[in-house]
Amino acid sequence: MIIAEAGVNHNGDRDMAFELIDAAADAGADAVKFQTFQTEALVTEYAPKARYQRSTTGANGSQFELLKKLELSRELHYELAQYCHRREINFLSTPFDRISLRFLVGEMKLGALKISSGDLTNGPLLLDAAYSECDVILSTGMSTIDEIKEALSVLAFGFTENRHAKPSLETLHKAFVSPNGYTALRSKVALLHCTTEYPTPPSDVNLSAMHTMREHFGLTVGLSDHTNGITVPIAAVACGAKIIEKHFTLDRNLPGPDHKASLEPDEFKRMVSEIRIVEEAFGNGIKEPQVGELENIPVVRKSIVAAVDIAEGELFTEENLDVKRPGTGISPMCYWDLLGTSATRAYKAYDLIEV
Repeated sequence: MIIAEAGVNHNGDRDMAFELIDAAADAGADAVKFQTFQTEALVTEYAPKARYQRSTTGANGSQFELLKKLELSRELHYELAQYCHRREINFLSTPFDRISLRFLVGEMKLGALKISSGDLTNGPLLLDAAYSECDVILSTGMSTIDEIKEALSVLAFGFTENRHAKPSLETLHKAFVSPNGYTALRSKVALLHCTTEYPTPPSDVNLSAMHTMREHFGLTVGLSDHTNGITVPIAAVACGAKIIEKHFTLDRNLPGPDHKASLEPDEFKRMVSEIRIVEEAFGNGIKEPQVGELENIPVVRKSIVAAVDIAEGELFTEENLDVKRPGTGISPMCYWDLLGTSATRAYKAYDLIEV
C-alpha cells in the first residue's frame, strides 16, 4: 500500500488540496492522506515551532499560528473524500486530537485511521481509535520497543473490552498478552517504522528496525519515510515493508513546513513505478526454473561427451570423457558413475554419451 502524504501541503488552499488528490491518483498511489485537527485541541497558544518548522517557515510566530492557517474545514473533508472516490483513490487522514478522531470515524465513517508518531504515547486517543473498530496504521517515530508495546496494549484493550471496562496498566497488559488481543492486533494494526527528522539523513533511517518490530510483534510493518529522494522507500519494500507513506507536494519551493521534505509529482510517480517493479520481483519464493529460463537449460548446461574416438566395449576413463555443451545428454553429475564402465557402442569425438 502506497500512501501519498498530502498532510498540510495544501497550505490551507482548497484548490491545492484537490490538485494534490489528482497528483496522487495520477502517480498511482493507493491512498492520499491529509491531517485532521482543531488547533485549539492540538497545541497550546504559545507552543514553539519545531526546528524543521522554524527552518521552513521562519522563527517568528508560534506553532499555534502556523497550524491554524492549515486547518481543513469539516465541509472540505467531505468534498475531498468524495473527490477521492471519483478518482478511485482511498481517502485517509490522521486525527491529531480526539474531537477530530471522532469526526473521522463517527461522521465521515472512515474505516481506517493513521496515527502519528507524536501520538504513540497518547493513550486516550489510541483507546478512542480502538473503540472505533477502525483499522489502525500506527507510526512509531521517536519510540522504543517498550513504548510500542504500551501503545499496542491500549489498542488491544480497546479492541477486546467494552467501553465500560476500566483501563489500567494491569488490564492493558492482560489485553496485550491475551489470545483475543493478539488476534485483534494481527487483523487490525500495522506498524510504520519512522524517523521524525525532516529530512532524515540515510544514516538515521535504520531500516533493520522494521524486521525487529515484525519479529517482536508479528504485525504488518511498513515505513513512513522522510528522507530526500526515493531510494530508501524502494529499499524498504525490498526489506519487506508492506506499506509506504511518503510526503508529496506540488512544488517543493512552496511556502510551508513540509514541502522541502516532500516529493514532487513526477518523483512520486517514479517511486510508485519502482516499488511495483520490486514487488513483482519478489515472486512466490519457490526456487525453481522460471518459464523464460527453460529454453536456456539445453543451451547453457553441459553433457558428458566423448573426448576422443571411443571403440565399442572400451572402458570409459578420465582421458576419453569430457564435459561440454549442449545439455541434452547425460548430466555431468553422472560422470563418476560412468568411469570404468564399458561403452555399449562406438563414439566419435564430441558425440554425446548414451547409456
